[in-house]
Amino acid sequence: MKDPLTKIDDLDKKILELLIDDGRLSYTDIGKQLDLSRVAVRARVNQLIECGVIEKFTAVVNSEKVGKQVSAFFEVDCEPRSLVEVAENLANNPYVASCYQMTGPSTLHMHVLVKDFKELESFINNELYALEGITRVESHTLLRRFKSRSGLKL
Repeated sequence: MKDPLTKIDDLDKKILELLIDDGRLSYTDIGKQLDLSRVAVRARVNQLIECGVIEKFTAVVNSEKVGKQVSAFFEVDCEPRSLVEVAENLANNPYVASCYQMTGPSTLHMHVLVKDFKELESFINNELYALEGITRVESHTLLRRFKSRSGLKL
């Protein structure tokens, strides 16, 4: 399965959809829903892992339930020569949930989860502004989430 776009069949897609909806489903349960053996499901899942279609299995944690009450999004412009270093520093920061290089007016887009506004202020002043190569920072604080998706829908 070298090129996942040409080798994933409808059965693989159904397995992926089931795992996206509930990553804790057993191979036996998936097999029952798709009329496959546990061994056949395991082989297909292993193949999807080996070719990189499935990157990892993880738990989705409600950030508010674990004390991360403030969710903020940042647009961060960087000097071109500093982009990779700034992005790597931010990606390794425990407050940063995600960090992406973007096209358009902003260079980096990142999502930050913190306990409260005091912690957000500390992150901005002591960690974000401390990085050399940043030329502009714009932030947006989440008020209410209408949709959040953790897996790709096929």
